[in-house]
Amino acid sequence: MSTSRKIQAVFIDRDGTIGGSEEVIYPGTFKLFPFAKQSFEVLVSAGIPIYAFTNQPGISRGDATIGDFQDELTSFGFDHVYICPHQHEEGCTCRKPSSALLIQAAVDNNLELKNCAVIGDRWTDMIAAQRAGCIKVLVKTGSGEKDLAKYRNNQFFGEWLEAAPDFVAENVLEAVNWLLK
Repeated sequence: MSTSRKIQAVFIDRDGTIGGSEEVIYPGTFKLFPFAKQSFEVLVSAGIPIYAFTNQPGISRGDATIGDFQDELTSFGFDHVYICPHQHEEGCTCRKPSSALLIQAAVDNNLELKNCAVIGDRWTDMIAAQRAGCIKVLVKTGSGEKDLAKYRNNQFFGEWLEAAPDFVAENVLEAVNWLLK
């Protein structure tokens, strides 16, 4: 796939994509991967807005606040933060793989989602991007390698199978460089 179209914005997952691990690490102890800051700098220098796009069920459990995550993510360089604070069993409409956070961002920022990209380490990121019509980039950090293996081993069916990434990157910096090439 070519990314010859102008990218309007990039949505990037938090845990496992820009730092941390497969598990949620709360603000204050979360550490960025060494290449994450450079990926933000590349996007900023290209004039592309960067939006955080993350499920954080610990918020509804009281483990952290939306403000804690917003403060942390904006300090990393995100222009805006879109968070689902709900646990899976709460049955909300915003939790990935829903595309609701992407659609809300499109409304808020006058974006055409077909001209936006999602970078994430989980297949739920790919499904949300697919549903919204975004370019899909899976990174092998975090859960990425494991989810890619499930896909390659034919463990996904239906919509999960259809959400194949447009590009698989070693990390978020390679993903950003591919998007801008």
